[in-house]
Amino acid sequence: MFNRSSRLKPFVVLFALLLGGYVSIPAAPVAAQENKTEPQASAAPTGLRVFTCGHSFHVWVVPILSEMAGSAGIKDHTVAGVSSIGGSRVIQHWNVPDEKNKAKAALIAGKVDVLTLSPIFLPDEGIEKFAKLAFEHNPEVRVTLQEFWLPNDEYVPVYPLQTKKKIDHNAATGAELRKQHEPYFRGMDDLIRELNKQLGKDVVYAVPVGQAVIALREKVIAGEAPGIKTQAELFRDSWGHPTGAIKALAGYCHFAVIYRKSPVGLPLPSAKSFPRTSNAGDDEKLNHLLQELAWDAVIHHPLSGVKAEK
Repeated sequence: MFNRSSRLKPFVVLFALLLGGYVSIPAAPVAAQENKTEPQASAAPTGLRVFTCGHSFHVWVVPILSEMAGSAGIKDHTVAGVSSIGGSRVIQHWNVPDEKNKAKAALIAGKVDVLTLSPIFLPDEGIEKFAKLAFEHNPEVRVTLQEFWLPNDEYVPVYPLQTKKKIDHNAATGAELRKQHEPYFRGMDDLIRELNKQLGKDVVYAVPVGQAVIALREKVIAGEAPGIKTQAELFRDSWGHPTGAIKALAGYCHFAVIYRKSPVGLPLPSAKSFPRTSNAGDDEKLNHLLQELAWDAVIHHPLSGVKAEK
């Protein structure tokens, strides 16, 4: 279409030059300029191939993470495989015979972007073995260690596990929980630093589920967790098998570490992933709280590999 103003522009420029002046090209609006340089926070990350080795405090995160990735618009998130052994140490997954060891096979084939591990107590030589094997066959691989809530609310690193011990979860205070967890968290962090030093780069990362669970329990104690009145409602038994709220919270922590993206704003997970509270109006509020607690735990953990989004 004929544009009279564009046709006159050369004459305006020439006239200004003859006068010894100049014509500046109008700058793009400030907002438009900023959009060119700032990261696209809303853009979905590339889907990753995730293999999970774990037990009943961890393996249920697999379908939850898949659902969350889908809700975030992440395409091609792939479950590369699952190795599930009840009450297991990581070394037990390593010691599965090679002809049956799906974890080793996937790592050797270079078909894993993220390997999630969930050591209960240390030492656990399986962590180092898996990390080195994964790195050998994929230099860009990441290995995550789930730092979780302590069984029985206390740091007693013994085997066999004390699964039948009676514990009153409602008696715990935030201060006592942090005191009990401190040596466990410190040991896990020290191991991560040592492994990364051995590997020559950051390969192993922490998923601070335990830290987020303590924060949630403090919210429950303060009466600030919608739909949850007591700490005991977060667990199925004294040992600490989780109910839906902790499972969803753990899922958000893993989502944040694996995809390095805030889970805040994701829709309420399905009832299968996040069982509903007795008051339907509390579900959305609780879900939002879990997202915030997970993101806060992740960005404040020095070994998660994630910083706050700007």
